[in-house]
Amino acid sequence: MTAPAIKIEGLSKSYNGSDALSGVNITIPDGQFFGLLGPNGAGKSTTINILTGLVRRNSGNITVFGKDIEKDYRFTRSQIGTAQQELSVDWFFPIEKLLQYQAGYYGISPKKSRGRIEELLNRLGLWSKRKSRLRQLSGGMKRRFQLAKALVHNPKIIILDEPTAGIDVELRHELWDYLRQLHQQGKTILLTTHYIEEAELLCEYVSIIHKGKVITEGAPKNLINKRGKSGITIHLKQWEDTLQELLKPYTYTRKKSQLHFTVKDAETEISKIINLISKNGCQIQRVELTKSTLEDVFLSLTGRGINEETK
Repeated sequence: MTAPAIKIEGLSKSYNGSDALSGVNITIPDGQFFGLLGPNGAGKSTTINILTGLVRRNSGNITVFGKDIEKDYRFTRSQIGTAQQELSVDWFFPIEKLLQYQAGYYGISPKKSRGRIEELLNRLGLWSKRKSRLRQLSGGMKRRFQLAKALVHNPKIIILDEPTAGIDVELRHELWDYLRQLHQQGKTILLTTHYIEEAELLCEYVSIIHKGKVITEGAPKNLINKRGKSGITIHLKQWEDTLQELLKPYTYTRKKSQLHFTVKDAETEISKIINLISKNGCQIQRVELTKSTLEDVFLSLTGRGINEETK
């Protein structure tokens, strides 16, 4: 049986007596696109920092492809590329040179890394800026540089800590496309984000963390179906009393000729409801669909929005 790309068991961390993480358990199979969701202060960055060796854990175990991150740190760090929120590099060197230094950290010579660096700079739209210093780049370009830095040694696991925070919509979609391509190539991707749309579009599986604890996990669609509620509003030309018996299996409210249905899966149920109404000879004037999101799941679990800071 293949070892998971990342396995976290009973992870705990406290600062000055306050728990940042408490008994966190996460398993990420090889090749999965995984999302760690939660508001600022929930414990996402602390988890990433422990995983990448920047912070020491108080207790718990973490393995990368079956190897402990402390006992086998050379192996585990070689498997991971990380794009952190904060830039921690020399601002005065050209970005091409910075990527060479990053490759050298993993034992890759400038001669061997040249082709890989050129490929990444071209793919991420940074080739024309290769001689520019980091401080000369825009916020969006700095984000792209962080991704190039994470990928320069061609790791099997890519960790992205809020990779699209603070960038414009067009660049966000470009980065999403590139992340999908990396996933299709077999990369394991761990994404931390408080952008719900990002997680729903990209991730195969998510864990929601709140106040240092994982409160639920699952495939986004399954979580939405399990905990969310969708709505279907149908505007009829005229209400017919015969519909009352036909619609008994459904939970709905009626205001004159307007019906509002509450369902688990709107996409599945909408055609059934429309067929029932149409067969009864009623004319439908308009249909409106409201779908649940992971944001709704988070609200139902915590009573707060994902963009609110944890206190």
